[in-house]
Amino acid sequence: MAVSNLNPDAITVAIVQGPTTWVQWLPILPVVLCLTGGAVLLMIREHTRHHAIIALTVLGALVLLDAMLLYHVASIGPLTVMMGRWIAPFGIAFTVDITGALFALSSAIVAFAGGVYALGDINTSARRYGFFPFLLVLMAGVSGAFLTGDLFNLYVWFEVLLISSFGMLILGSEREQIDGALKYAILNLIATTLFLLSVGFVYAAFGTLNMADIARKANDLRDTAPLLTIATLFTLAFAMKAAAFPVNFWLPASYHTPRIVVSALFAALLTKVGIYSLIRVVAMLLPVEREALSLVLGIVAAATMVLGALGALAQSDTRKLLGFIVISGIGSMLAGIAIGGLQGLSATIFYALHSILLMAALYFVIGQAGRMAGDFSLHGLAGIYRVAPAFSFISLALFFAASGLPPFSGFWPKAMLLKASLDIGAWWLAASILLAGFITTITLARVFLLAYWRAEPAIAAGGH
Repeated sequence: MAVSNLNPDAITVAIVQGPTTWVQWLPILPVVLCLTGGAVLLMIREHTRHHAIIALTVLGALVLLDAMLLYHVASIGPLTVMMGRWIAPFGIAFTVDITGALFALSSAIVAFAGGVYALGDINTSARRYGFFPFLLVLMAGVSGAFLTGDLFNLYVWFEVLLISSFGMLILGSEREQIDGALKYAILNLIATTLFLLSVGFVYAAFGTLNMADIARKANDLRDTAPLLTIATLFTLAFAMKAAAFPVNFWLPASYHTPRIVVSALFAALLTKVGIYSLIRVVAMLLPVEREALSLVLGIVAAATMVLGALGALAQSDTRKLLGFIVISGIGSMLAGIAIGGLQGLSATIFYALHSILLMAALYFVIGQAGRMAGDFSLHGLAGIYRVAPAFSFISLALFFAASGLPPFSGFWPKAMLLKASLDIGAWWLAASILLAGFITTITLARVFLLAYWRAEPAIAAGGH
């Protein structure tokens, strides 16, 4: 159509005409804040002594922004801002509901705690090579993934995550780090490629990448081959990102290689972005009646839970052990997605929020224990209780939470998963949840008895 023949109002009606309040800008501010902070740190990269205070200031502000987001979403409902002031579904949307706000706030809290922990964990060399700028860019990607309402935009934030996380993984450039980083990068690049292909299929099928618009149009394609194909591709891509069986070997091969604070951030945040994205896509694209894909997801969930727990039981290095605990937890979250419905997805969201906070805390306490002992093996960590009883009790409480013992935080989402499994007659999935929890309890009890309770030579002698 010639430009002269266009209706003068054709563009105007597609653009927001009313004024935008400051509240409407809240969904994008966390991303802008982190990207700006990262850019500032890059500009003063030679002055590393200022990096920590600037990064912690930005991360503290991020926590406050995400808390404001959660308050407003809980008070008045979901918030949406459209880039370029286009009305939906034409522009790129940032949309926040209660789930996204909870994930964003939990992640910001972990990032701030990680920044504080890094003060004693990251050496001068790692600071010089950009730990704090990478951290802020990583949080821009995490925040963007949790707050976006556009599928291609989600892909962009996955790319930001991949680049920044790879940079953090190779800080120090030790041989073991490079080996783990290559495995991490290759599998995640494959997952990202599958994600991009899936986005292309979605656009071909729906003519839009706005998540809300896709959810509306998906009703007309339920139980059709294109919808199932798209959902399967997304599920495979996000399952690889989340480290689900059988494509999870990259996680235990890489998460024990960097500094503890990097491992803590990865375990708490990166796999949860995959789970969150899977929740969004499953809820958006899949019909209620999706028995075939649910069965496959359920089998994958059961295998991930049990094999992750068994892998943890076989480890003597506590960092590798925690990597397998992360994998087992991913299986529990996948179980809720496989079950579906309000019960299953609620249990997955609850478990994911619990895992974001818990896994970071577990890595922090194991890191502190390793710093005290000068060793991360179970033998080298022996005798911690006699040196630091209060610290040992904190560690024990975290172990109880990871095992799913009442009344700690891990018990309640697992109880929800068990009930949801039995309600749909999936007794084998419920049995897998119980078995994985039992093995995890044995594993962490072994850690406490050998590393904390058992009498050994004084830690100070080994830890200087």
